[in-house]
Amino acid sequence: MDLSIYEEIKRRWDGIAKPIDGLGDFEDVICKIGAVQGTLEPDISKKAVVIMCADNGIVREGVSQCGPEVTLQVARALGAGRSTANVMALEAGIKCIPIDIGIDHEGEIPGVRDLKIRRGSADFLEERALSGDEVRRAVDTGIGLVSELKREGFGLIATGEMGIGNTTTATALLCLMTDADPLSLTGRGAGLDDSGLERKVKVIGKACELYKRSDAEDRKELAYDYLSAVGGLDIAGLCGLFLGGQKYGVPMVIDGFISGVAALYADAISPGCRDSMIPSHSGREKGLLRVLKELELKPLINGDMALGEGTGAIMACKLLSSALYLYKNGAGFDDNGIKEYERFK
Repeated sequence: MDLSIYEEIKRRWDGIAKPIDGLGDFEDVICKIGAVQGTLEPDISKKAVVIMCADNGIVREGVSQCGPEVTLQVARALGAGRSTANVMALEAGIKCIPIDIGIDHEGEIPGVRDLKIRRGSADFLEERALSGDEVRRAVDTGIGLVSELKREGFGLIATGEMGIGNTTTATALLCLMTDADPLSLTGRGAGLDDSGLERKVKVIGKACELYKRSDAEDRKELAYDYLSAVGGLDIAGLCGLFLGGQKYGVPMVIDGFISGVAALYADAISPGCRDSMIPSHSGREKGLLRVLKELELKPLINGDMALGEGTGAIMACKLLSSALYLYKNGAGFDDNGIKEYERFK
């Protein structure tokens, strides 16, 4: 991220006929987008939401209200343009790109791009969820997608996911990386009763007992090891997207808890990766605020959302387009005969 560009865009904001920092966090995010893209004229006219779809073997432990077949059902809806994310993305002028990176299904899903690494992860209470090679292939898949989209002119990429059981996977990953108590971070996902929530907490606690390490040389080693241990091809693929954003200078919008954990792991693999990330909302899952605190990022929206599929990120993209339009087209103080505000430090 080019800090000189950040500061110059901030100076240009101050020249628009409005109170200093009148758009608050949105002004800073536009500065950040320009600094990541390396230009004083940020361009997010072409936007995409990439939705990583994969099955999580831990659903066999009864940690979700619905069965793994729902992953495939929702993926089919995404491919057909009928899902919530499709509808919201269409209205916002955002290209929706669903990816099969690990659905437990053989054969093509119309409208869904097949980049499958394997048919779902293993139950991590029985064995490691993924091999090290599978994790790296999933990460490389995400990085490659950003490279491709950058060449096609996309200036902003939102992240989304679909995978029954992935809040359990994500919470296990978060607890492993931060030493947090599973009870404090485990949420109800798509809707668990009290007994289901208790079972989910125990599963995550067991994962921490099985896989917690204290002998790793650095956070990068830990990140790859934990992704292999408790898995989530959707999360590993999202992790690659964030790494690709850093590598290719594309701002990346975090959706909710799942993509937030992927963002945390990307920053562990490549420190400073957070500089190209934009958090969309605070979400309902307990762990998301912990993730954003770890990344030192502030969400744009506080809407108590818990839908997934990238929907929060899609909403944030619309708001960013509005803010950027003002940055590029707002009248100056001289245009309106108003004395310019002075910034005091």
